[in-house]
Amino acid sequence: MQLNNYIGGKWQDAGDAKYVPVTNPANGEELAQVRLSTKEDVNLAVAAAKKAQKKWALVPAPKRADYLYEIGRIMKEKKEHLAQVLTKEMGKVIEEGRGEVQEGIDMAFYMAGEGRRLFGETTPSELADKFAMSVRAPIGVVGLITPWNFPVAIATWKSFPAIVAGNTFLWKPATETPMMAYEMAKVFEEAGIPAGVANIVFGSGSEVGTAMIEHPDVKVISFTGSTETGRSVAERGGRHLKKVSLEMGGKNAVIVMDDADLGLAVEGILWSAFGTAGQRCTACSRVIVHKDVKEELESLLLTAMEQLTIGDGMDETVKIGPVINKKALEKIHNYVQIGKEEGATLLVGGEILAEGNLANGNYYAPTLFTNVERDSRIAQEEIFGPVVSLIEVSSLDEAIEVNNSVTFGLSSSIFSRDVNTVFKAQRDLDTGIVYVNAGTTGAEIHLPFGGTKGTGNGHRDSGVAALDVYTEWKSIYIDFSGKLQRAQIDN
Repeated sequence: MQLNNYIGGKWQDAGDAKYVPVTNPANGEELAQVRLSTKEDVNLAVAAAKKAQKKWALVPAPKRADYLYEIGRIMKEKKEHLAQVLTKEMGKVIEEGRGEVQEGIDMAFYMAGEGRRLFGETTPSELADKFAMSVRAPIGVVGLITPWNFPVAIATWKSFPAIVAGNTFLWKPATETPMMAYEMAKVFEEAGIPAGVANIVFGSGSEVGTAMIEHPDVKVISFTGSTETGRSVAERGGRHLKKVSLEMGGKNAVIVMDDADLGLAVEGILWSAFGTAGQRCTACSRVIVHKDVKEELESLLLTAMEQLTIGDGMDETVKIGPVINKKALEKIHNYVQIGKEEGATLLVGGEILAEGNLANGNYYAPTLFTNVERDSRIAQEEIFGPVVSLIEVSSLDEAIEVNNSVTFGLSSSIFSRDVNTVFKAQRDLDTGIVYVNAGTTGAEIHLPFGGTKGTGNGHRDSGVAALDVYTEWKSIYIDFSGKLQRAQIDN
């Protein structure tokens, strides 16, 4: 199967386009071939989006929302099919695949509701016989660049608020996971969304992504990916005075205090650290543990990790699937060697798994380090794999200080049964997301998603805050006094 672009409500002909294979990370099987588009393809998509946007912006927001309701209905009907496609191309276990598709369904219905809630403000004027208000206005054509680890959820975080706000969009999915974008194009088509509102252009970041960022008619770029790439996106977009929304890396920590429910903490750590094989921007990469419970927590974690099953995510009994590709395997393994060289104690894991039914996939053993120094590389740099570092502390203040010592600020968590501890932590942890007595993952779509410091640039996906990325505020003054009033001069 060849995956071709969806532009202006039509599937683009193959022509003489180049393609690269899409492979299943669980077994190396080729699933499809995806188009490597060019700058010319981007130009076609922008032209289609620009033409459609003028009419789309005039459609009443509740009517635009109706399309999202239909998209959500279709996704719900096709949930199992979409989840299986997602698991095959990305590798996450099938229950996570279903959960991710559900997140997209939830976002469709939530943002559809915003079609009747695109609120502005009315305010008293300081002058007589004058009315003042603000409204949200669509921006135009927006460009969406999404990663491979959440190939549908993140795309819905970005595209659905853009749609309901009256914009049209181009979406460049990751070349590792283009099949979900292909499936979503079919959903858009079935929902009857007007031609040119949703456009999908496959290809590399260097070619397609760059062309989107530098195109003068693309007014917004929303990017999720690595901090290194995000910095480049911001620099390029800034030169063109575009609005750029970035969601990048994380080095998230679970704090376990001496009064914590250790059984619950272990469950939270395992799910946060090893779900999606650690390939989440919110994954737990550090466990900051009070010295009084460190040994017990280590023992409990090791026992629990023995129960983790590894394999093809399509197997309902498997808890950890493969990582995305060989390059990721090498990066993870390299960080494990760095950890050893830095003097950390490797308790379990630390190896590539390539025997038996794992031989043709990209599997890494769940890995646990202890006695990790807070400023070591494995405690500071994003590994993006199933590797966890235990860092010992002696107080809450020290735990918060260690949590805040990294360059990222996405998600953090604390396990404690002391209300005073909890309230101090939620205030002082410097991340965009804070969990109490839960792991570092599990964000809900009706709250803002994003982080501080090296994780982002102040914008947010999800929740009402996402609308700020895809709208401009317009202030309107209506003077019915019949005379010229000069605001502060005449006041």
